[in-house]
Parts: sequence; structure tokens; C-alpha cells
Amino acid sequence: MNTLGERLNYARKKSGYTQDSLAEAIGVSRGVIFNLEKNKTEPQAIVINAICQTLKINKDWLTNGIGDMENSSDISQSAKILAELYDVAKELSEDEQLYLLDTVKALKQRLRRN
Repeated sequence: MNTLGERLNYARKKSGYTQDSLAEAIGVSRGVIFNLEKNKTEPQAIVINAICQTLKINKDWLTNGIGDMENSSDISQSAKILAELYDVAKELSEDEQLYLLDTVKALKQRLRRN
């Protein structure tokens, strides 16, 4: 994959998006995605950022072919949060840990309903 268009096409399909659905998700017309995939237009930074955020891909990979396709920052941020949760929870008693677990589960259910 030598061009931004080829990489975008690959990432879009791998993520299960059509040109229409990706365009709708980031708030542009299908023509913008089509033209980017055909290397007909120079991408705007705001569009590239929206694409990378939506497809969860690395901006350097999309624009320059550098690095891995997947955006590892989301994974590392999640790992940091979980590590911090663990550090807090390990200082609690077993009863407090169970209470914390129940609270997190209840919050998860509430957030999924909203």
C-alpha cells in the first residue's frame, strides 16, 4: 500500500465501513472519501483526524505509511487506567474490593442504557 488512498481503502474496509457510512460518521460527503481513496484531492487535517479517530488507526500510518495501522495510544491509555484502578483496589479490604466491583458493574449497566 503505497498511497494514502490505498491505506484508507484498506482500513475502511477492514473496519467494516462503506464509503457512505464512513462519510456519514465523520460528517462529510461520500465524494470526499471517494476522492481521498482515488488520491484525487489533498486531505484536510480535520478530515484525516476524524477518519483516524473513527477507524481507530494511526495518523502517521494513514498519511505516510509509517508505523502500525492500529492506534496503540487507545490501548496504552486503557492499560494505564486499569493499572491505576488495580493500584487503588489492592489497598482495599476484600469487602471494599467487592463493593467497588459491584459499583463498577452497576455503572456499566447504567451507561449502556443511556
